[in-house]
Amino acid sequence: MMDNTDSVDEIRAIITRHKRWDLLALIAGIIALMIAVLTFIALFGSMVIDGMPRITLEFFTSFPSRKPEIAGILSAWVGTTLVMLVTAAAAVPLGVAAGVYLEEYAPKNLITEIIEINVTNLAGVPSIIYGLLALGLFVYQMGLGQSILAAGLTLALLILPIVIVATREAIRSIPVAIREGAYALGATKWQTVADHVIPYSAAGILTGIIIGLARAIGETAPIITIGALTFIAFLPPSPVQEQFPFLSFDWLMDPFTVMPIQMFNWISRPQEAFQHNAAAAGLVLIIMTVIMNGLAIYLRYHLRKKIKW
Repeated sequence: MMDNTDSVDEIRAIITRHKRWDLLALIAGIIALMIAVLTFIALFGSMVIDGMPRITLEFFTSFPSRKPEIAGILSAWVGTTLVMLVTAAAAVPLGVAAGVYLEEYAPKNLITEIIEINVTNLAGVPSIIYGLLALGLFVYQMGLGQSILAAGLTLALLILPIVIVATREAIRSIPVAIREGAYALGATKWQTVADHVIPYSAAGILTGIIIGLARAIGETAPIITIGALTFIAFLPPSPVQEQFPFLSFDWLMDPFTVMPIQMFNWISRPQEAFQHNAAAAGLVLIIMTVIMNGLAIYLRYHLRKKIKW
């Protein structure tokens, strides 16, 4: 009986000691979380205080200037929008198609496993590596120069692994019973994928796409590497024309700048007014990112609402 009592007491002591360590870990985690949250609130609050007075209509419709009081972000936000259009047009169809192929069609062999490992690893490669790759491939080998097209393709390479991984994870979440039910009713492989798998996984795929685009919109290193301008006082040709065929692609080969580079240009200047301009540009960039994520949440909610399992 004495041995049993000692064993019970020892077990209780071990449990108590583990609970004590769990409590300490919980407290440490809460403290770390609060430090991170308070730091973010302080930085964001400082950005709002410094930048909000500069958020005016003229700030959005004016070109950069050496005079901080009249400088604006017109060329930067237009360049960012056009670059993101190219990025989405290149990365989204290719990434979703690659994810569907790897998950639904690719045979399970050594080559497929190597491709899957490489795709997963590419999602963690530093962005500057993509910039160096794009500099040699798009700028020099393909002769695209320091253009919007080269920048969009560079960022497309950057987010392509993210889109592929998100697509595969969304497809994996679809129950096998849906595929089996479609096959039982005589559906082909493509009919099952196109009419059931992709629609049911669309919400998850969309989330991954928006996450990738939100990362791309704030990238600076690969854009600087391929030669984006830090000061530009003109806009590329409009993609929309009045004459047939009403669309123009001349803007793809024009030089550009983007919001992060414009912020870098202003923050490197000694005048305090330029620091406020950089804070305002950062606030606009955050708002653009929040809008993108809000749109993703809205579309995901409505897509899931329409699905009937």
